[in-house]
Amino acid sequence: MRRLCAIIPFCLLLACLPLGAERIKLSVLATTDMHGNLYPVDYYNDDKPADRGLVKVASLIRAARAANPNNLLIDCGDTIQGTPIEYVYQTYIRTGHLPLKLAFEGKPFERDPMMLAMNALRYDAMVVGNHEFNFGLANLDRARGDAKFPWLSANTETVTASGRAFDRYILKTVAGVKIAVIGVTTPAIPAWEKPENYAPYRFISASTAVEKSVAELRRLPADRRPDVVVVAAHAGLGRDPRTGESRVDEVPGENQMYEIALHVPGVDAIVFGHTHSEVKQLVVNGVLLAQPKNWAISLASLDFTLESKPAGGWTVVEKSSRIIPVTAATPVDKEIDALARPYHDMAERYLNTVVAQSPATLEGTLGRVEDSALVDLIQTVQLHYAQADVSFASLFNPRAAVPKGPVTVRQIAGLYLYENELYAIEGTGQMVKDALENAARYFLSCDAETCGKGPLTNSRIIGYNFDMAQGVSYEIDLTQPEGRRIRNLTWKGRPLDPEQKLRIALNNYRAGGAAGYTMFPKGKIVWRSSQDIRQLIIDYFIERGTMPLSADGNWRVIPQEARQTLERQALLGARTAGSK
Repeated sequence: MRRLCAIIPFCLLLACLPLGAERIKLSVLATTDMHGNLYPVDYYNDDKPADRGLVKVASLIRAARAANPNNLLIDCGDTIQGTPIEYVYQTYIRTGHLPLKLAFEGKPFERDPMMLAMNALRYDAMVVGNHEFNFGLANLDRARGDAKFPWLSANTETVTASGRAFDRYILKTVAGVKIAVIGVTTPAIPAWEKPENYAPYRFISASTAVEKSVAELRRLPADRRPDVVVVAAHAGLGRDPRTGESRVDEVPGENQMYEIALHVPGVDAIVFGHTHSEVKQLVVNGVLLAQPKNWAISLASLDFTLESKPAGGWTVVEKSSRIIPVTAATPVDKEIDALARPYHDMAERYLNTVVAQSPATLEGTLGRVEDSALVDLIQTVQLHYAQADVSFASLFNPRAAVPKGPVTVRQIAGLYLYENELYAIEGTGQMVKDALENAARYFLSCDAETCGKGPLTNSRIIGYNFDMAQGVSYEIDLTQPEGRRIRNLTWKGRPLDPEQKLRIALNNYRAGGAAGYTMFPKGKIVWRSSQDIRQLIIDYFIERGTMPLSADGNWRVIPQEARQTLERQALLGARTAGSK
């Protein structure tokens, strides 16, 4: 009797299935934020092997395709910028010569290295990321022309005749199943880029663009209407999936994927990037969400099981996602390696060029806790070229280090990871104070008991959004609440007058108000560099020959117990990162 009871529910289930119903499985494979990472090496750490790179992800892609030939392959953007491989190539395309007057050995570069590799892997589409605009529209169009797949962005609209529209979505049939992939780009680009880098385009709300695209897909004739709708986005969730809290250091509207999952009906899944996190599987309002890791560290697979309908078409009956990581055991794909090798070899020549001498070893481990020579190095260069009174800069990479003795481009590139431009703006003492208060949100408040315990860093603020200032002296008092922490702020030895006119040096992202620095766009831009800040650092120290020995100690965290707690946190974090 017990066995019969077990069989009856199964029989009822079979009775509910349509006669002759067919099931099929398909996968959407995705990468994101590869940032030119072709090779499995850490360029900024003496080329040590690293579990990353498209030459390894290629092996994961081929294995996934062998396991299930019913698939699409998508990239979610920020692809043609970020490593020396792309920097050397993009500099050549933009200027007609290689950086540091290097000479070619062999043929000049003809195509973007990432596009070459992605063509060989038969990508179906790529979403436009914000860093695609970094090198200007001519470089963007050149890379786009090299691609044998469409670049997608439903929320990027053309506003001039010179703008070449991006496809809003692709609609493909895989094993009889019609799949639509809608591409969206973070609309925050105008807050970060200079206008000429995006002039033919405007960026509308990602949520609005997805809603319009889904409505358009629904109006298609039945024989073209998609069975599965996937959003591929270069934009993040906008919320902490565990707590539901919004980040406080984002540009408004920058990351809307959580909102789209909640409020835009008709979307089956979202694969996304931009925030350099990893989300294996998240379900919001029935929508599946996943995010592969940046730098080609992992591959996402969104897997769907579909069942045929009696009248035609398919219904999604199951969906899940998984992250497939690159490991030390992941083999290098020989075809992609051969395509990338000339670009890699040229990047190595660039990185090994000697820039200057350092009288001491300089490390960034405590660079977000106390004033450091590495950050002062950046500040000195910015003050010099912008002819500024005050400079703002952050430490992008706490693992950065400059050895005693010869310093190469490799160490400078490891310190300043991005191709940011240097701006000078007209500001005031109040603007400096407000910016420092915004930066101080990186820390948590404490009292006599908690200052000595921690943790004292704010998980809602990304570390590279903690800016330090040079040209002024100040203290950050963690016993005070947010907005009232900057103490003893002086300029030229005297308290800084809020009305004092100042020329302020900062990068283009800060000038646009990114990361809560909304005071800076109020200042008039009076100068912009023609070269990126990293190249300015290289030029400055090639001319002078010697790096600084130590920091000047113009700022500090108080009280002492809080500073010591932060030092312990930083050192523990460095040891943990080093053991991975």
